[in-house]
Amino acid sequence: MRRDYGSEGTLSADGLAEDWWTQFDRWFADAVDAGLPEPNAMIVATADPAARPSARTVLLKGYDERGLVFYTNYASRKGTELAANPYASLVFPWFSMRRQVVVGGSVERVTRAETEAYFATRPRESQLGAWASPQSQVVPDRAALDRVYEEAERRFPDRVPAPEQWGGLRVAPHTVEFWQGRTGRLHDRLRYRRTDEGVWIIERLAP
Repeated sequence: MRRDYGSEGTLSADGLAEDWWTQFDRWFADAVDAGLPEPNAMIVATADPAARPSARTVLLKGYDERGLVFYTNYASRKGTELAANPYASLVFPWFSMRRQVVVGGSVERVTRAETEAYFATRPRESQLGAWASPQSQVVPDRAALDRVYEEAERRFPDRVPAPEQWGGLRVAPHTVEFWQGRTGRLHDRLRYRRTDEGVWIIERLAP
């Protein structure tokens, strides 16, 4: 099951943007233009206080120089782990482009205003689902979920407000690595790293 990535793509420090968010914006635009299914899908890895890791795929919903934002139920597994250990790693696996981006950083909640503004843009079904799902908790069966969803429909016949336990999380990067597959497994790995003084530097990593 070995596949050689070839030498179509290369990555050099000279070709990188000065900052990680501009470089990420370029690569994200490339992924969208390439027609990748859900290019904003990313793996989010967290760990509990005992350092036991867990990972799942979520959707990126925004990014800027402050970091990358996704939304979740704060009482979910990832929500509770991030409350206790507010650090995460993100992976964007753009396999067909022989690229990936790996982010590591601290995590904070976005403002309530940001959460409510985003929640208002969601389809009604997704808004009701946020009320119906006790995310990551054990439920007796699908019928139980459907009943709670129907109750939410009756409770909110018009506007659906954002649940208090639901909101955005921003990963503020300490490192952002851009990975380009190359032939012979000698891949290009260039990393933006924030120093203790708050200065971003670019480093090449061995593959």
